[in-house]
This record gives sequence, C-alpha cells and structure tokens, in this order.
Amino acid sequence: MIAIMSFARNVTVGLLFSTCGVALASELPSIKIIATGGTIAGAGVSSAQYEGYKAAVTPVEGILKSVPEIGSLATISAEQVLQVASQDLNNDAILKLAKRVNQVLQSSDTDGVVITHGTNTMEETAYFLNLVVKSSKPVVMVGSMRPGTSLSADGPMNLFRAVATAASPDSHGRGVMVVMNDQIIGARDLVKADTMTVDTFKSPVFGYLGFVVDRKPYFYQAPSRKHTLHTEFDVEKLNSLPSVGIVMGYQNDMPIVVESLVSSGVQGIIHAGAGTASVSKFMLPAIVAARSKNVHIVRVSRSSSGILVRNMEFDDDKYGTISGDTLNPAKARILLMLALTKFNKVDDIQRVFDTY
Repeated sequence: MIAIMSFARNVTVGLLFSTCGVALASELPSIKIIATGGTIAGAGVSSAQYEGYKAAVTPVEGILKSVPEIGSLATISAEQVLQVASQDLNNDAILKLAKRVNQVLQSSDTDGVVITHGTNTMEETAYFLNLVVKSSKPVVMVGSMRPGTSLSADGPMNLFRAVATAASPDSHGRGVMVVMNDQIIGARDLVKADTMTVDTFKSPVFGYLGFVVDRKPYFYQAPSRKHTLHTEFDVEKLNSLPSVGIVMGYQNDMPIVVESLVSSGVQGIIHAGAGTASVSKFMLPAIVAARSKNVHIVRVSRSSSGILVRNMEFDDDKYGTISGDTLNPAKARILLMLALTKFNKVDDIQRVFDTY
C-alpha cells in the first residue's frame, strides 16, 4: 500500500485581475485544481539536468506560483489530494481521487476541475475517471515532461492551457480530457508514446479532440464511446477494486506468469498478445486452467494500434475469453476491473468492452 496524502487545507489562490480588458473576478468561471504529484510537481538537481530529479516534491501552492496568469482565466481554488509519482498510484489512490472529483463537481460553485498528475500512468487514471466521473462539467488532466526547475519547463504553459480548456463552455460534455503540448486528447484515446519528449502524448488511431491557442480551446471532434454521466459504473460505495493483472505474449512465453497470477487470487487477466492478440501453444493450457477457475481473460494486442474483434485469430467462443477492441493493455485492465464490480458472465463483460 502506498501512503496517500490528504490535506485538509483548501487553498484559494489570489490570482484575480480587475484591470481594464480583463474580466472581473465575479464574471470568471470557478475552477478547482486537484494536485496529485508527478513531474509537474518535481524538482531537479540543476536546471539543465534531467538525471537525479525527483517527482512529487512541490506542493500545489508552489506550482500555482509559477503561473500567476491563470488568475485571468478563472477563479482558482486548489487542493492537494495525493503527492506521489504516478507509477506509485494504486487502486486505493484512484478510487480516492475519483470520489473527491465527484464531490467537487457536485458543488454549484465549481465549473470545472483540473488535475495535475504524473505522465507515467496518466492514461490509466484519465480512462478510469472517464468511466466513473458523474458530471458533464469539464475535467482536464495535465502534467509535464520536465520538472519545474528545468530550462524551458513545460508545466506552466501546460497548466495555463488546461485551465483555459476547463474554463471554456465548449468543453462541457466531452468526457475527461488531457491537455499538454497545446493538444487536447480524449481519455480513451490517450497514449504516452515517448519516454522524454514534451509531445509524448498521442492519439495514434483516432486523433486529437482539438488544440489550445492562447486562451481558447478549439474542438474538432467529440468522443463517440460512452463516458462520464452515460456509463453504468459508480464508485461511490466501492472501497476496493477487483484484482486484475497483465501478461505479455512473446516468443517462448511462459505459462508460469498466468499460473502465478491465478494463484495470487486475481479475478481477471489481460493477455497482451502478439499481432491480433494471438495466444501461443505454450500459454493456452494456462489460459484454459485460469478460465476453469472463473478468472476472466481479456485479449488485447501488444501492438501500438489496431482493433481486435471477437474470435479474431483465436476462438473466444470456445475458450470463454473476451476481445478488447482497441484498448491497450493498461486501459483494458482499468475497464475489466470496473466490469468485474458488476458482472461475472462473459457475455456481459464482452458487452462492456464493446461499449466503452
């Protein structure tokens, strides 16, 4: 279990302007910034050195001081809900975050939420929130690839653009979005594609929702899969999530990995197979044994893009497995966890993957 930090303080940031040409504070939308850590809250040993930097060391107040201009976009309040590098997030943490986001959005005093988050697992948290947030108000996630102490740190501009997006009436009803590098990407389609560059996030199959120019988002498409208010998932009464693991398919892959996960008590396994999520002759007996113990198996591709439909290169009907559509392994795990909070039949879980 990781230590989850929750601060009682709710920092209201005095960044409002009333000079000529800038909207009065009373006319601005109210945006809550929820901080969770990550590189955007990181610090390095020097301004020109990436090696040795530490994530999640700067509190939200410090992040906001680097972007006083956001006070011209919205009335800002901020709250530190977590303070971790995103690879250290667990199920308890994302449940905590989702419940807090829903609480904040219920308030008539809040017009939208911006979540600062590490990039390593941002796509997982974004997709989880996309499925369980119960509001049409904008929820925008943002992070950075360079710590705030770096030359040309990308965090301040990313945060400015994220607030601009969350404050826009055009952002309502579009599900959870990620704004980085001036691009707006839907949570379901978001992929971290590069380990270092500031344009790391891509939507390789379906494209961007839009772009942010200066103080305004420009949208060109909307998500077609169900999200937020239109999903069947509700985490309000959940205290835990089902255990789901991921297994990679490769030449000479070893069934002991599946067997170990089953022995540990998982309720589901994502099998990230080669090509069209093929299952090797080495792995098949372990898959069959797992199904005999009612462990659900979802097949997705280890490839970076492409669709996987039922019975493609593998007899899902015969073996009782589920096809994962276009989801990557990490997101398929998120969806399977939520599906298992409601269903135990293959047909029901397959419907979930076909819907979301």
